[in-house]
Amino acid sequence: MAMQVLGTQQILYPDARHHCWAYLLGAPTQPSSLASNDDGEPSGTAGKPMLNVLQHSDIGNVMVVISRYFGGVKLGAGGLVRAYSRATSLALERLQTQTFIPRIHMHLTVLFKDEQFIRHTVAQHQGSIDACQYSDTVSLQVSVPKVAELAFKQHIQMVIIHNESK
Repeated sequence: MAMQVLGTQQILYPDARHHCWAYLLGAPTQPSSLASNDDGEPSGTAGKPMLNVLQHSDIGNVMVVISRYFGGVKLGAGGLVRAYSRATSLALERLQTQTFIPRIHMHLTVLFKDEQFIRHTVAQHQGSIDACQYSDTVSLQVSVPKVAELAFKQHIQMVIIHNESK
């Protein structure tokens, strides 16, 4: 996915001299993957400073691509580091974020009499009903936060066992 973002940027700005980038995938404190690239700028003057800004932000699953045109002024190594760092910081300040909550997806088949209870239980566990089909039973595609998985499953099992004993 990150390389698709880069590819799109290169298509949008084909005449830019450099498309420097950095990404951090996963939680910001423990990323599963991170990388950067100077794309022809002097080594360590673009991608690494950008990545450094990402690592010191509180944002995960993020990629920054900076497309640079040569403006006739040579910035030098220090100027490039400051420019790429500042541009990354400004982009992150303007970035709209949302908290990522890992979810598990389940397929449930229940009797009509249990549908409302299941819907209520899904809502209680901050889940969502992603799809619903009716036939002689009710088939529900649900998702709940991964941290609520065990409690959700236990709650569902208790009710199903209780309803079967009636």
